[in-house]
Amino acid sequence: MSGVLLVLLGIWGGLIPLVGPYVHYAYTPNHTWTITSGRIWLEFLPAAGTLLGGLILLASRLRPMALLGGSLAVVSGAWFAVGGALAPLWTHNLHAQGFPIGGHIAKAMEQIGFFPGLGVAIVLIASIALGRLSLVSVRDATVAEPGVATVRDADETAPLSGAGVGSDTTATSRWPSPLTNSMRRVATSKGTDKADDTAATTTAGKSASSEPISSGTSKS
Repeated sequence: MSGVLLVLLGIWGGLIPLVGPYVHYAYTPNHTWTITSGRIWLEFLPAAGTLLGGLILLASRLRPMALLGGSLAVVSGAWFAVGGALAPLWTHNLHAQGFPIGGHIAKAMEQIGFFPGLGVAIVLIASIALGRLSLVSVRDATVAEPGVATVRDADETAPLSGAGVGSDTTATSRWPSPLTNSMRRVATSKGTDKADDTAATTTAGKSASSEPISSGTSKS
């Protein structure tokens, strides 16, 4: 939205000196489509900077480029506001921008719409865009969070994937799942049953071997 508004204000600042005389809203010379050096330096140049800054804000997907567009718009708006006061530095014409025409109310509206008011509006909108671009919003953090979670999952599963024969896999699992605990209990119970069967078999073998073997003959 900031980019769209800057584009519209840039178009306004560049066209109003040329078409304003149609509705008697102009600075001298109050003739349509008349180009002077004062209009080039004080109106067309900052209007082009504002338009370019707004287009950069609209088209750029990179934060540094968008910041450049917003900064260009800020400088252009400031030039709209103070350019007329700085014009005597390079020209002997004290009023290079001309004079507003019409009555008192018309002159006030022309001064606001051509230079100071237009410049303040451009600086305000561009500053809002710069403030937005200089911070990380909740939406940006939400978009970046899945990537961070993927990296964390990869770091946690890397030791398990590299476990080979003879490696201690229990050391890599910090929080065993309930399924793992139940499997361990089943394995332990099976091992205990096997140990009991082995002990019973050994005891039976020993008892069988300790009994005397009869020769099958009896003394009369």
